[in-house]
Amino acid sequence: MALLMPFFALMLLVVVQVGLLVRTRVLVTHAAREAVRSAAVGGDDPAVRSAAVDAADLDPSRLTVEVRRVDGNATVRLVYRDPTDVPLVGVLVTDAVFEARATMRLE
Repeated sequence: MALLMPFFALMLLVVVQVGLLVRTRVLVTHAAREAVRSAAVGGDDPAVRSAAVDAADLDPSRLTVEVRRVDGNATVRLVYRDPTDVPLVGVLVTDAVFEARATMRLE
């Protein structure tokens, strides 16, 4: 049993890291929706970026926001590079990159 403890500890850390990555994925999707809502009601690009940053607990220095307004639609693309920093697991895996897109009719 004592020989399996390190394995179980590592598996627990893997579960924690996966949970953090899933949380980040949800936050990036939410931020894209809030950003496109801002763009749809006439916000300029800095306001759209601000809406994305304010909507989620994401590091602004790791977030890229692209805004396009074409054919009466606003499309926002977010790219977020999330560090994998859980002890032992983070060094085995590179940073995760999440991308989310959202489109909404311009008002």
